[in-house]
Amino acid sequence: MAAATNRLYHRGLVLLCLFLGRLWETGANQIRYSVPEETEKGSIVGNISKDLGLELRELAERGVRIVSRGRMQLFALNARSGSLVTAGRIDREELCAQSARCLVNFKVLIEDRVQLYGIEIEVTDINDNNPKFQVENLEVKVNEISAPGTRYPLPEAVDPDVGLNSLQNYQLSSNHHFSLDVQTGDDGTMNPELVLERALDREEEAAHHLVLIASDGGKPPRSGTVHIQVTVLDTNDNAPVFAQPIYRVKVPENVPPGTLLLTVSASDPDEGTNGEVAYKFWKISEKQSPLFQLNEDTGEISTAKSLDYEECAFYEMEIQAEDGGGLKGRAKVCISVEDVNDNRPEVIITSLFSPVREDTPRGTVIVLFNAHDRDSGKNGQVVCSIEEILPFQLEKSVEDYYRLLTVQNLDREKTSEYNITVTATDKGMPPLSTEIHITLHVVDINDNPPSFSQTSYSVYLPENNLRGTSIFSVTAHDPDSNENARVIYSLEEDTIQGAPLSSYVSINSDTGVLYALRSFDYEQFRDVQMQVRASDSGDPPLSSNVSLSLFVLDQNDNVPEILYPALPTDGSTGVELAPRSAQPGYLVTKVVAVDRDSGQNAWLSYRLLKASEPGLFAVGLHTGEVRTARALLDRDALKQSLVVAVQDHGQPPLSATVTLTVAVADSIPDVLADLGSLEVPAHTEASDLTLYLVVAVAAVSCIFLAFVIVLLALRLRRWHMSRLLQASGSGLVGVPASQFVGVDGVRAFLQTYSHEVSLTADSRKSHVIFPQPNYADTLISQESCEKSEPLCISDDSRFPIEDTPLVPSARDLVDTC
Repeated sequence: MAAATNRLYHRGLVLLCLFLGRLWETGANQIRYSVPEETEKGSIVGNISKDLGLELRELAERGVRIVSRGRMQLFALNARSGSLVTAGRIDREELCAQSARCLVNFKVLIEDRVQLYGIEIEVTDINDNNPKFQVENLEVKVNEISAPGTRYPLPEAVDPDVGLNSLQNYQLSSNHHFSLDVQTGDDGTMNPELVLERALDREEEAAHHLVLIASDGGKPPRSGTVHIQVTVLDTNDNAPVFAQPIYRVKVPENVPPGTLLLTVSASDPDEGTNGEVAYKFWKISEKQSPLFQLNEDTGEISTAKSLDYEECAFYEMEIQAEDGGGLKGRAKVCISVEDVNDNRPEVIITSLFSPVREDTPRGTVIVLFNAHDRDSGKNGQVVCSIEEILPFQLEKSVEDYYRLLTVQNLDREKTSEYNITVTATDKGMPPLSTEIHITLHVVDINDNPPSFSQTSYSVYLPENNLRGTSIFSVTAHDPDSNENARVIYSLEEDTIQGAPLSSYVSINSDTGVLYALRSFDYEQFRDVQMQVRASDSGDPPLSSNVSLSLFVLDQNDNVPEILYPALPTDGSTGVELAPRSAQPGYLVTKVVAVDRDSGQNAWLSYRLLKASEPGLFAVGLHTGEVRTARALLDRDALKQSLVVAVQDHGQPPLSATVTLTVAVADSIPDVLADLGSLEVPAHTEASDLTLYLVVAVAAVSCIFLAFVIVLLALRLRRWHMSRLLQASGSGLVGVPASQFVGVDGVRAFLQTYSHEVSLTADSRKSHVIFPQPNYADTLISQESCEKSEPLCISDDSRFPIEDTPLVPSARDLVDTC
């Protein structure tokens, strides 16, 4: 129990300290001055820079200024002297009317700290107004039978000044019948009354002229007068009497002009004109008089103009009722104006810190504004709000000032401008609201590095490109603005085969276009890896890199290179050996070639371009293998020359040729003697030309030789036929005619007989073959016809060819059979 009591005690002390600290802070931020009214413009009120603890130069640097609302600016800051001075004429009576103290309050804002200081200036009164009566001439009617001591109320003078400068006393001009008596009310007002001292006699003097003087206590004093004419009347012994001494009425401020507020009523029991009552305003201020109307006959009081609670909430006046005999009665009327919610809240922006940097920390004050409502009570209570989706928060500062703070980090790239709508709503029924729109611009800072659209780039460039060729274009985007978004492109330093990258590729710093500074060779390197940097122009600059792979595409720019057979360097001739016993398809050698290009450009095919013995050798299309296409014959030359072409499949295709020398022999010793005579042609073109010439000469020689042989054969045949006919005619004499068919039959026999003669260079191997003859239309027996042995001519045969016919006679054939 004791512990709980102690906790409550300590909590109370903490709250008390906080409350006292708040009061001390409020008092510390309040600065008070005083200035007399009607001072000249520019008069010094106080040294504001000293009281704020600031140097003169800091007034401008820190943005010190006055913020006020609802009325004209009465005071100003003199930045040169640091003084608070009057901005124009100040009339205390206009500002505060009859208030005992006239206080003007406003705020001084130190803008860079967003700190408000309250300034309270008391405007002191000077004696600048004369006491003034409502009328300058007044008629007072007095019955001649009035007894001494009878009192007659006189009009009051009004002095707008206060204190000693206000109305202090009344004086009445000297006379024998009247005196002045001043009554002081509970509220301190002085009511002058005219007192009858001696009885009047209308017949002696029908009118008396008096002067009432009202004086204030100023130095020098001021005064006002009213001329009073006292008219002596016949007897009227009853004065009008109001039904109630004070009339009270409450009326809303929004009643239209002409609205009846109340009716005052006074009765007079006299008869005739002495009982007729007329009403009029007796005591009413100059400001109130135009607002109300009084019917002199009925006593109805109505509004002449619209009422405004905010200008005056309470009106007090006196109504006088006077009968025809001059007797008067008075009553007080009090009109209370009730406030209605007829004023919308007013919002005045005191400070707007726009534009604002996007890196502004949370809790930074963006806007300082004042929101107030001229209504009173709940109608004058204002609540401000903004949209919740915005990164801002409203916070009430002092009195009716609000601050708009940042509650989130701003990002210009997402939102570069905020249109903030502040809604001020009062608590009246129905509530009224006011909206203001604040445009806040966000200033960019360099908080975003440039970014590429891809994480890496691949570029394909055909080799043998021209110098200065545009290779590729990279683009980086920076969401910042102005200089922070201006991107500069560059290449990271690197080396390629010992040479700097900048000697191969360059980049336009503004556009990001890459250029080739030299011609690339696919066979030298096939790809280049580089890093492209994009930097912005902010302070400090931000950058990002992206990898770029440059792939060199192969072009058909390399001729196939033959690796085998290689041309000897000692002047000898390389020879391939092919045995005469080689069968078709025998692998003689293989042509090996490579192409430094790649892909289709390096796909090689082989073909036999030229051969000394066509049809003897064949070359594999894709393997380059040289094989025999048929069996070797004895008549095939010992030395065979082959020209093999190697061609790639590029566009256009490139090719190379190689000349092969093949020696046809069963063993190496057989060809050693001939190999020494083989010489390597110095020039392929010269050897080809020589070969063509040799072939041409040989062809011409063969044709000539064939012509001579054919000519000789024709002559020999003609001679031989003549000899054969002669022999046939002599040898058939004595043969029975029945066994022969005559000479025509022999000719037919000769025409149907055929033979084949084979001759070789070696005469020992020559032989003549007589194939089976066709014995049609002959007389040879069947037995002999079945024999078909060839006739061999041996070495021992000695018959000369020119003496012995190659075709035997018919008789010889018959004898043989």
